[in-house]
Amino acid sequence: MTERADGSTARRGGSVRRGADPRLRGAGPGALPRSLPPGAAGHFRLHFLATVATLLRQLEATYAEPGEVLRRYAFLAGYADDLAANAAPFSDARWWREALAAFEAAEPGHLPLRSVARWAGLDAAAQSLLVAIGLAEEDARFGALFEQLQSLPGVHRPTLGLLQLLWRDPADTSRVRPAIERLRAAGLVAVANPEASRAEWALQVPPPLWDALRGDAPEQPAPWLRHRPAPALATEDALVLDAALAETAPRVAALLEAGELQAVVVRGPHHGGRRTLLGAIARRAGRGLLETTGLERRDDERWRLVGPLATALHALPAIVLEPAPGETVALPDLSLGDGGAGLVLDRHGGVAGPAVERAVALRLELPGPAARQRHWEAALASEERGEGLEDAIETLRMSGGNVRRAAALARAAAALAGRRAVTFADVRAACRLLHRQALDALAAPLAADGDLADLAVAADVRDELRAVLRRCRLRERIEASGGAALRGLSAGVRVLLKGPSGTGKTLAARLLAAALYRDLWRVDLSAVVNKYIGETEKNLARTFAAAEELDVVLLFDEGDALLARRTSVQTSNDRYANLETNYLLQRIEAYEGILVVTTNAAGHLDEAFERRMDAVIEFKAPEAAERHAIWQLHLAPGHAVDPVYLREVALRCKLTGGQIRNAVLHATALALEARRPVEAPDLEAALAREYRKAGLPMPARSAAATAAGVR
Repeated sequence: MTERADGSTARRGGSVRRGADPRLRGAGPGALPRSLPPGAAGHFRLHFLATVATLLRQLEATYAEPGEVLRRYAFLAGYADDLAANAAPFSDARWWREALAAFEAAEPGHLPLRSVARWAGLDAAAQSLLVAIGLAEEDARFGALFEQLQSLPGVHRPTLGLLQLLWRDPADTSRVRPAIERLRAAGLVAVANPEASRAEWALQVPPPLWDALRGDAPEQPAPWLRHRPAPALATEDALVLDAALAETAPRVAALLEAGELQAVVVRGPHHGGRRTLLGAIARRAGRGLLETTGLERRDDERWRLVGPLATALHALPAIVLEPAPGETVALPDLSLGDGGAGLVLDRHGGVAGPAVERAVALRLELPGPAARQRHWEAALASEERGEGLEDAIETLRMSGGNVRRAAALARAAAALAGRRAVTFADVRAACRLLHRQALDALAAPLAADGDLADLAVAADVRDELRAVLRRCRLRERIEASGGAALRGLSAGVRVLLKGPSGTGKTLAARLLAAALYRDLWRVDLSAVVNKYIGETEKNLARTFAAAEELDVVLLFDEGDALLARRTSVQTSNDRYANLETNYLLQRIEAYEGILVVTTNAAGHLDEAFERRMDAVIEFKAPEAAERHAIWQLHLAPGHAVDPVYLREVALRCKLTGGQIRNAVLHATALALEARRPVEAPDLEAALAREYRKAGLPMPARSAAATAAGVR
């Protein structure tokens, strides 16, 4: 015997109530059994007992000798005793119908079995069959009983043939199969062995649905499902929404509750509050939220579970979809629940199907400065906001969810350092963790440190880089400060750095990111470009979206590999290559982050890309003075190279910055091996090596000749 929370005691196959609810007392036709708890659990228990009574009645009818059933299957005696103790005649079907009607009349709240029956249009016989199919889920001994009755070793669930035998109506023997088909069509019942003959189909109720029908509501009914009841969801007051959306959300909830809407489509960035907004709408409509992931294919059998499970849990299904750019997800022709559905998408792709014929679309954008301020204030108490944090609030243009995730990680970093106050350094470290989670598969981080003053370039290039830096810092203010033509201006900044290899383009990108206090991520073309049609665009969409939402500087190094000129269509390959280029053109124009593209083959770029760039900066091979500055920047402060020889090298050796870097690395290795500072002979050997690589003679005089003053 075990004690229940409601004060009753239970044993396998029956229960005895110590203190019954007053409304459950009494006997006679239609009186409720005394052992029932209130609510969903009691309603399910009553259905369960009614189904067991039907099974006992039908089994008794198959044996000529009275009492044979209870002698053959001893565990059923416990159920018979329980029914007798509650004055429940198992032979009177009408009595059970009246008992169920009386219970439901006394329970106006949500009862999972009642809601599912109304949604699927199930009559009393179909409801009884549904519970009968799940009997073994409650008591494994029913599984052994079914195995014996069916003479099918190892089959512990009732077959279609057995149910037709036991649940047949003497007046109408053809009602079982249509009822089973209705249960299957509604997703309430599945066939465990579809390869068997129809009479031997073993039927089962999906475990997550059975749990919901009996009144349980697990947080994760299946790996691809997450359930949150209404009290656990946020309210509209707790959300950071613009004024228009804050007014619209309650109206959408009212329309859903009234059945005037089939679906709510919420678009926006990842971690931008899409599911939180749906949860607030669901709560306003008096429902929980059932989130699903991975349902991209229309023929996925899991779709069949969404509608009945959402109905049983009294939840709004939130279907998370991630279509590729230009792709439309076709929803199956199924009802997704008795209260409509929510569809969560990013900014790209579409959705079609009967479920969205009467739908409303809501769009979330990346928060502006004022909204970000509210997110940070909600995530960190005033006493937790330390030095430099206001800079993070003003400059880091992240989605609301990423702000809160970064704040939580930054708080943990501060606690590890023994501080309560969260600093800008803590926030940057937290952001790096988020960057790796979102971008590691498609991009690689580059060190972003140093100052633009460390870049040895022509004066006009330096001025252009400073102008880009200014534009990036003020990108959110420009729209508000400009005229009517600038309304709706994207916050994105797109920069093209072109010039010969080794002239400092990638270094300039690193220094720009450092000056903006942002991380720099270089797109890994080998991971992005895919031979399968549409996969490249999908990878690019993920990369652009993650970079926007986390506010990193995105670098397309040697971007001509992706931004090549469109060609005349001769083959299908040409057509798909042009489609990729067209997608990139559109996505770059709509990009709201900071994008840097470098190329040493500007002539191969499609002209449309240059037109879409906010700045095009041309890097040229350095002149003598710039080369001398590059040598000075790369050599260690304590080097022993004669300044006269260094000027000779800078004047005569027309190397790029990359070649100078390689030469200094080789000379430094020679000096370290000899355990001394870098000297002129080391530099001379390194220069000779660089010119041998290029297949050219070294134009500079030797160090000895320079020292001797030989011309």
